[in-house]
Parts: sequence; C-alpha cells; structure tokens
Amino acid sequence: MKSLLKIILVLTVSIQLQAQEKLISGKVTSASDNLPLPGVNVLIKGTTTGVQTDFDGLYQINVKDTDILVFSYVGFKTEERKVGKLHTISVVLEEDTACLEEVVVVGYGTTTRRSYTASASQIKRQKQKEYHNKLAGQIQSTPINQALQGKAAGVQITNNVSKPQTSSHILIRGMASVSQNKKPLIIVDGKVSSYDTMERLNPNEIKDINVLKNTSATALYGSRASNGVIIISTKNNNAIVETDHLYIVDGMPIKKEHNYIIDNFSEKDIDTKTEFDKADARKKFGKIAKNGCIVITTHQGNFRIDNNESYAVIEENNFERTSLSPLSTFSIDVDKASYSNIRRMINNGMAIEPDAVKIEEMINYFKYNYPQPTGEHPFSIITEVVKTPWNNQTKLVKIGLQGKTYSNEELPASNLTFLIDVSGSMGSPNKLPLLKSAFKLLVNQLREQDKVAIVVYAGAAGVVLEPTSGKHKEKIIAALDNLNSGGSTAGGAGIKLAYKLAEQNFKKNGNNRVILATDGDFNVGASSDNAMEKLIEEKRKSGVFLSVLGFGYGNYKDSKLETLADKGNGNHAYIDTIQEAQKVFGKEFGGTLFTIAKDVKIQIEFNPNKVQAYRLIGYENRMLEDEDFIDDTKDAGELGSGHTVTALYEVIPVGVKSDYLKHVDDLKYTKSQITENYSDELFTVKFRYKKPDGDKSIEMVHIQKDVMTEASEDLKFASAVALFGMQLRQSKYYNNFNIKDVIALAKLGKGNDEDGYKTEFIRLVESYQNL
Repeated sequence: MKSLLKIILVLTVSIQLQAQEKLISGKVTSASDNLPLPGVNVLIKGTTTGVQTDFDGLYQINVKDTDILVFSYVGFKTEERKVGKLHTISVVLEEDTACLEEVVVVGYGTTTRRSYTASASQIKRQKQKEYHNKLAGQIQSTPINQALQGKAAGVQITNNVSKPQTSSHILIRGMASVSQNKKPLIIVDGKVSSYDTMERLNPNEIKDINVLKNTSATALYGSRASNGVIIISTKNNNAIVETDHLYIVDGMPIKKEHNYIIDNFSEKDIDTKTEFDKADARKKFGKIAKNGCIVITTHQGNFRIDNNESYAVIEENNFERTSLSPLSTFSIDVDKASYSNIRRMINNGMAIEPDAVKIEEMINYFKYNYPQPTGEHPFSIITEVVKTPWNNQTKLVKIGLQGKTYSNEELPASNLTFLIDVSGSMGSPNKLPLLKSAFKLLVNQLREQDKVAIVVYAGAAGVVLEPTSGKHKEKIIAALDNLNSGGSTAGGAGIKLAYKLAEQNFKKNGNNRVILATDGDFNVGASSDNAMEKLIEEKRKSGVFLSVLGFGYGNYKDSKLETLADKGNGNHAYIDTIQEAQKVFGKEFGGTLFTIAKDVKIQIEFNPNKVQAYRLIGYENRMLEDEDFIDDTKDAGELGSGHTVTALYEVIPVGVKSDYLKHVDDLKYTKSQITENYSDELFTVKFRYKKPDGDKSIEMVHIQKDVMTEASEDLKFASAVALFGMQLRQSKYYNNFNIKDVIALAKLGKGNDEDGYKTEFIRLVESYQNL
C-alpha cells in the first residue's frame, strides 16, 4: 500500500512539474560576425537535459520559469540566462581566446582536434592520410579540379568544351540535387576564395584537399556552404595572390566571400560585363577595387544575395492565464520599419520571412483618429473593447496613445548629425542614391536656427560637413551630392565620431540627434548586435537621441538597426521608395525627429473576475518584466510629436471554453482570492513616462469598464492589419480566416484616408493574394 501511495505521489508531482513547463526558443549567434552558431549546447543548469542549435543557430527546449539555461560552444565563452517569464532567449557568444589553443580552426568554424573532414567526405579515419597523400600526389601533374573527380563521394566535374578558358563546373551533391546548378564554396588557406583563384594555384604547392558536404559543410560555414565546401591547404600557407577582382552586380558591390556566387551566372543571366584594370578600377571605385573590377548588369537588374538579410527571432505571445499572471508589461514601439520592408517584399514578389513581420510595427505604420491631449500630459489615452473579428469567443481590446502635435515653428532648435554609410554595399540605386534624395527632403524643412553636420563611414569614418545652419541649404545639399560609395563598413567608428560631433555642438533645451542611414551591414570594428548595444547604451547618456533609417535589400540587417534604435532612445524606419522618404521626413517630420516623452511603459492589470486569459498581439521584442515598470533605470520606447501608438489584446472571457487554454491543476500552497470589488471593471492601464530631459517617471492611470461597443473605423482597420500580420507569420491564432476577410475588414475601417496609405494597404493585400 505504501509503495502504491509513493507511486501516486511521484506521478502527481511529475504532472504538476510538467504542467508548469513551457517552450523556450531562440537563436545563438557569434559576437564577432553576427553569424548563426550551429551545434551550440543549450543545457538546463544542474541537469543533463539539453538540445543543440541547428544550422541556422536556432533551438527549442521545454523549461520551467525557475530554470537557468547554459549556452556552451567550443572556443566561445559560456553564457547563462535565467528563464523567468521569457518565451524567447537569444544569445550572442563572445570568442574565448584562452580556449583557442585547444581548437583547430577550419575556415570560419571550429572543431575539436579530432578530424571533422574524415566523416565529412565519408572516408574512414584510417584511410584519411592515405587519401590525402594520393590526392596531393595526383595534383602535381593534374589540374586541381580534375584531381577531385571521383575522389570523394558525390563530386562531379564538368568542363565547357566549347569554351576551354572558362572555369569548370563542380558539383558535390550530385546530379539529382535540386541545387545542381550551384557550385560549392572554395576555401584556400583558411580564406574564402574564387574558382579563378583555385585554378591559378601552383599544383606543386598543394599540401592537401578536403571535401565537406551535407551537414558537415553547413555546420562549419553556414548556409553559404549548402552546396558543399572544397578546402585547400598549401605547403607555405601563402599560395593566394591578391588578384581577386571586385565584382559590382546591378550596382551592388559583392564582398570577396560572396564572389563564388558570380560563378553561378550563365550567359543568359548577364546583360553587360565591363572589366577595369587595377589603375582604372582604383581611380573609379577607390581602394576597394585595388585588384581590378568587373561590373556586371543582369537582365533582371535586381541581383541580390539570397538569405543574407537578418532578423531577430520572434516567438509569438501566447495566452496567459489571468489567475496566474494578471499583469502584462511592455515598452511602446513607434518603429514602422517592418511594414515598409514587407511592402517591398510583396511588391518584388518575394517570400516573406516570418521574423521580418512585426505586427505592432505594421499597425503603427498608420495614423488613427485619436484626440489630441488637453491636460498636463503630452499624450492622450484611448481604450476600446469589441468582439474579435476572427474569433466569436473572444474580445479584442485596443489601447491607443496620441502624442501632442507641435507645428514646425513650435519645435526647439535642432542639432542634427547625419551619419551616412558610404561603404561598398551602399552602391545600388535603392541605397545611397535614394538616401541622398531622402535627406534632401529633410534639409528643405530646416530653419536658420537648425544646424546639420555630416559624418560618413566606410573603411574609416570622417567629417564631410561641419555644423552648418539650415539657412545654407545649398551647401548641405552639395555635400550630400558629393557622396560616393566604396570600402568596407566601419560602423562602430562612424557612430563614435557622430556622437562626438553631436556632443560638441549640444544645444541645451534643443533637439540633439544623430540620424543614421545604412543597410546595417557593419563588418569592421564594433559589429555585433551585442557590441553595438553596449556602445549605444553608453552614448545615449549624453542626451543625444538616435534615429535609424534602413535602406536597400539583399543584405539588410534589420536586427542590428532595431537594436541601435531601441538602445539609442530613438526610432527605426525602413525607406524603400522616395514616397516613403516623403512620409518619414515630410508628413511625419516632427514625430521622426522630436521626442516629447521617453521611456514610455505600459502595464495592464486584467480583472480575473472578467478575463480568463489574454494575449498581447505583437510587441514580442518589447516585453518587460513586471518589476521593470517602476524601475526608472530600465529603458523603454520614445514617443515623438504627433505619433500615435496602438496595442491590441485578445482576451478570453471568464466561463468560455477555449482550445487555446490547457488545463492547469489547482495550486497547493497558493490560493488566489479574487476581490469582489471593482466587479464592473475589465482592466486597469498604467502608463509611465519621462520628459525628454528627465530622469524620474510620471505615472498615469486609465480604467476600462466591462462594456463592449461597436468597433470604430480605427479598430476595424487595425484589426485587419493585425490579421494580415498573423497570416504572414503563420500564427496559430488567426483562426483560418483568409485574405478576403482581411480586405473586407480593411475596407470597412478605411474611413477618410487623406494620404492614401490605407488604400495602398488594401491594394498590397490584394496583390499578395494573387502571388
């Protein structure tokens, strides 16, 4: 009998523990280059329970709130993260130089001293040395590409008989591969190289050749090695002669590590091809083209590197039980980059990256008809409760903020520093040329009391325009016109110089701001999200605010720019067209540049008498711990002149059965006592904010009664945008509603669309429906 009781007790405890578990996901990247790290061990501290990251650096693991996750990887410092109330934990690992003596470095990956290559090319360990010696011996009298033929499983070489001077076509995955038209990555003496470089090598200098394929290749080199890797080591480790050309394709300079992509081009891809020798190339394109340049235009005219954009991992908010967690706390978000970026993808017929879809940024792209504030606070609060359009069993809650609108004449004097990326990656028409046009729109609105300085960065950073009055617009515009692209991307140095200049010309009681314009591709100096975050957190103490403008596509780094804007007391916009530039710098000039409230936090307490569960739609990367709400040291979002902010909650009323809620056992030690007071209230909203130059928060309180109304036009339209975002994100909560439902709902909420942005949204959804 005692044994039976023990078994029952163990089972009961196990069930309770399992019920408290939740799924945590995230991404692990390297601090040095922001690339994903595959094979990272993610363990629950004190246990042997864990998982490894996949080839994109992603992981999922079931944990409890009290658990601590340990992230460890050979050659990197171990990191620990407490789970708490988080649902997404992404980590940036720093290299541990103290451990590198115990690691063999292969290309850009790491492995232990045991051989990785033996398993990679399916050659038994005892045969590896014999294989390498035989292959190296053959190379002495045979071209490298032919020596590889048939010597590793799946390697096939095809020569162009009609054009004997062209490179051979090498496949590692075999003729049946869906990627058979793409070549493997070439690594020579640890450096990514081109096929021309490989074929120029002196066979007598070759020490050995290794072939990696399948998971072994991507584990070391990531997605760029999806077609395999050929690793060549030379006897003197210096066989590469720096003769690689710079490639510029459709106006976009291609980094050396991506030169191998050019080998995938066929004659039908290329419209024109112009080659410049070293002297002409350096004269025309600068140091970046010191070894010559080949300029290519394609028939499509929109060449881009696949899968080279980066977005922060988003784990969708789930329903939270009010009885267990009645508080929901988050930072406001006035960024709008996600919507214009998605618009660009749809207009270009591209697949939508789910993590590029930030529903709150889509909703907040549009202006709503909220009343101007009339009291002492710089914003008004609007709440609304309606039946959820996509679920008859739930309610939809809207919380809206309207920032006070100031005319340009009322705004304080500005001290602006334009920080402009002029690196090689900015050469395409939708980057630097569009950037210049956008900034001219801003310059034309400046007043005599406003001043502008311009800092640029590429291989290095420099000042191209000292602080100049807005009275001299022609001088500022001339400085913009003289900008040209070329070089690497010293983003860290540029940010330091821009802040230094802004601080030297600081205007007390004025608007002091750095405006960064880039594609986000920092690759020299402080380049990781983690390093940039620390830099910006330090610089914002000066009282200088930051606006971040993203341009271009193909290597757009949304995750970096979002980090900069969030930590720099600023906002983030993505400019894909001159019309978007007009919106950002014309129609929303004040909101883009002038902060009226900073560190704005929202905390909602739901009444458990009325609300069984709730979920915040979007704002996943803006969630705060409940205790952060009253902590004035915690950073939060900023509100600009005239800005509107909208947040939506979906709530499940008490007594409604829902498939989204799993059963939870009653607590043994904690008993919830729900007060019968406030029985007519649905929730209470608390807002905290600081004045732009303040350090102490001011609190506002707003109470919402349990009263449902007919949805306003604003809420109908915001609901349509949210529903479309959920469909793009492949959310489990959109309840199988389709694109036609989005269009119908948006049309009902379009209202008086003076600027045409809501009409454009409807057209965009209709075009997506036809893709």
